[in-house]
Amino acid sequence: MPTFVYMTRCDGCGHCVDICPSDIMHIDKTYRRAYNIEPNMCWECFSCVKACPQNAIDDRGYADFAPMNHSVRVLREEAKGTISWKLKFRDGTEKNFVSPIRTTEWGSIKCSSDYDAPSDEAINSQELAHEPDVLNIEGGLPTLKPDQLKQGVI
Repeated sequence: MPTFVYMTRCDGCGHCVDICPSDIMHIDKTYRRAYNIEPNMCWECFSCVKACPQNAIDDRGYADFAPMNHSVRVLREEAKGTISWKLKFRDGTEKNFVSPIRTTEWGSIKCSSDYDAPSDEAINSQELAHEPDVLNIEGGLPTLKPDQLKQGVI
């Protein structure tokens, strides 16, 4: 569901531009309002929706997900720390979803530069750097040894 901007709500703050991983949210130089320059390239991560303090960014539903005469409304509630999604289908039924903006406290996630550098033999490991520590898995992740993999073509 690619995003789009309600120009009447947007104040041109640029939060969506700063957070968009695919760099498709831009500020119009004439009107000082955000817009999605290439909806087909939208990753649908909704980072811009979550970041917008004016609730100016919404999304278009695909026909197979939300057919004609539907509406999908996203609401960022900063005071509650939540994002609410309201889907209204053409038969009148509604589905409401609420999720937290963050699942962890600010500052609780260590920066990657705070970890020790990976060892030289880590390049041969199936694990990502510091993965067992971060996931709190004692003894490391379960991995397959080369002799446990299927050999040959079936």
